[in-house]
Amino acid sequence: MDIKTQIKTLIQEAELYRTQGLLKESKVKYNKILSLIKSSVQIKNRESLMGSITRKIVALDNEILKLAKAPSIIEIPEKIQDLIKKQFAFAAKDEDSAAIEGAIALAKFGQFERALKEFNLLLDKDAVRVVAAKNIIRCCMTRTSVEDAVTEYEKWLSGGKFSSSQLNSVRSFLGDILAKKGIAKTLSPVPDNEPPEKIENAPDEELPEEEYLDISAIKVTLEDGPQKGKSLEFDVNFQSGNVLSLIISSRDKSLIDNLAVGLKLSNVQFFSPIAIFEGTGIIAEKTQIGTGPKRGDYSLDIKILSTN
Repeated sequence: MDIKTQIKTLIQEAELYRTQGLLKESKVKYNKILSLIKSSVQIKNRESLMGSITRKIVALDNEILKLAKAPSIIEIPEKIQDLIKKQFAFAAKDEDSAAIEGAIALAKFGQFERALKEFNLLLDKDAVRVVAAKNIIRCCMTRTSVEDAVTEYEKWLSGGKFSSSQLNSVRSFLGDILAKKGIAKTLSPVPDNEPPEKIENAPDEELPEEEYLDISAIKVTLEDGPQKGKSLEFDVNFQSGNVLSLIISSRDKSLIDNLAVGLKLSNVQFFSPIAIFEGTGIIAEKTQIGTGPKRGDYSLDIKILSTN
C-alpha cells in the first residue's frame, strides 16, 4: 500500500473513531498519521498536512481533557441510588434478575461507578455471570474506551471464574460490537480446556439470558416529523430482556424531540451477533441524564414489540 493510501485509510479510521466518541483511539490513529508524514519527505504538501493533523490532535486532547474534568464522581447520594435500583428492580422475577435490573438502571442514569461495582459483584453468581459481564462491556464502551472493554475480557480469560462456554458467549458479544464499529481488533481465543460434562450442562446455565438475543445496534426509519423517511442507526448501550437503552447526545435536539414516549416504530432493524432481523418497537421511556460524563444527554428505552 502506498503512503497516500495508508494516510487516507488512517484518516478514515481516525474520523470513524472520533464520530463514535472513541477519542483516545482516534488520537492514536492521528499520531500514526503524523509519524508517517514526518518520515515521508516525498510528500509535497508535507508541512501543511502536518499542521492539519497536529490541530486535530490538539482538538482531541482538548475534548479528552474536557471529558476528564467532567464530574465522574457519584453526584447522586447513595440513598437516591438505592431508590433507583429499587424502583427499576421491583418487577424482576427473582433476586438475581432484580440485581441486574437495578445495576442497569444505575448505568442508564449515568451512575457508572456504582453500576460497575454492582455488575462486578454479580460475576460471582453463575446464573447471571454472562449477563453481568456483557453489561460491564457495555459500561466500558459507553463510559471509557474500547481498550478498557477488551482489558476486562482478557482479565476474565485468565481469571478462572468463567466456563469456556460463558467466555465464548462474551467474546462473540464483544467481537460483534467491535465489528459493528469498524474496529479491527483481534480478541484472544478462549482456551478449550473445559471438561466435556461441563460443556454438556452449559446451555442450561444461560437459558434465562437466551430468551432474547443480544442486540448491539438498531436502525430506525422515522415515519413522522422533520426527519420523516430518514434512516438512523444507533448503538445499543444497555439491554434488559426486550428493552433496549440508547444514549442520544443532547446535540441531536430535533431528533430527541421527535422521539416521544409512546411513539411506535414500525420499521426497525435489529443487529445481533448471529442475525440481522426486522421488527417493531415502541419508545417506552425517555430520560435526561442529570449527572456524570453523559450529563445532559438522553437515555431512551425502546421496547421490542415484535420481530419477523
